[in-house]
Amino acid sequence: MFRRKKTYTVYTAGAPVLKKKAREIKKITPEIVELAENMVGAMKAFDGIGLAGPQYGKDLRIVVLDVPSREGEFQSPGEAQLLPMMPMAAINPEIVGVGEDLLEAEEGCLSVPEIWGSVVRPATVRFKTRLLDGSVVECDCGGLLARCIQHELDHLDGILFVDRMSPEEFEEIKPALQRLETCGAAKEYKRKGRF
Repeated sequence: MFRRKKTYTVYTAGAPVLKKKAREIKKITPEIVELAENMVGAMKAFDGIGLAGPQYGKDLRIVVLDVPSREGEFQSPGEAQLLPMMPMAAINPEIVGVGEDLLEAEEGCLSVPEIWGSVVRPATVRFKTRLLDGSVVECDCGGLLARCIQHELDHLDGILFVDRMSPEEFEEIKPALQRLETCGAAKEYKRKGRF
């Protein structure tokens, strides 16, 4: 009836794993399924909508997503297909195309807590991924889902959202980021949460 809460770890800015290019997953094993389940738990422990393998300390190309569906909002085909599947795990995800329109929006990150900044990204993406059951999904995504996909896939290539901010905006958050990295070093860049 009552399940015990579990402690999860997310790595913060300054951790070497966040700057590495993640490795492709060759086979979906029970260990990969368990990793996905634990990553969903970590994402929920920190009230996130996405988490990439490197943020969980694993240099593997895996992302979990839990983007909320907003009632009455227009949905791209990808949102209509994927939002009902949330939370979901994406194995070796990739962006195989981007729309021409750009959109600026504020972003935050579980690995860069308490820091937000504006990032310009394509408004739509064509997303392709393998699911835990081995099936492959390819669809056009917009809205918050498209932004979340781009943000999380950046993590797989060692890129944080602060790396995509304009130089002027980055200068504004730089002191806070340096404090985060300094404090993080004392905790081995580990942030603990329970779910």
